[in-house]
Amino acid sequence: MAKKSANAVDLYIADFPKETQQKLQQLREIILEAAPGAEEKLSYKMPYYSYHGRLVYFAGYKHHIGLYPMASGITKFKKEISGYKNAKGSVQFPLDEPLPVKLIRKMMVFRAKENLKKESCISKM
Repeated sequence: MAKKSANAVDLYIADFPKETQQKLQQLREIILEAAPGAEEKLSYKMPYYSYHGRLVYFAGYKHHIGLYPMASGITKFKKEISGYKNAKGSVQFPLDEPLPVKLIRKMMVFRAKENLKKESCISKM
């Protein structure tokens, strides 16, 4: 079986300490599970996913992982993310805590469905 060559996101994740790599990889898997076929690349020097439009960005930092699910992804889950530092289009998950996998999965499914719905509305015009 041929070995898959590393892509830009693989190389991005590899630049972090082992524990951070594991969390970034876990986040990546959640995104790709919620949006099968999403295009994965780097944009603004961080992993970016396109799924019928802009889906989400994420980034690793010294003390947290930033998730950028667009403003609608933050607004929809404002109550659930209230325990985390957040802003109009971002939420920060501390590295010294487990990732809130169920919450992230819900956010990504919401964003994927939202993009599909937008695309469907545009194509009907």
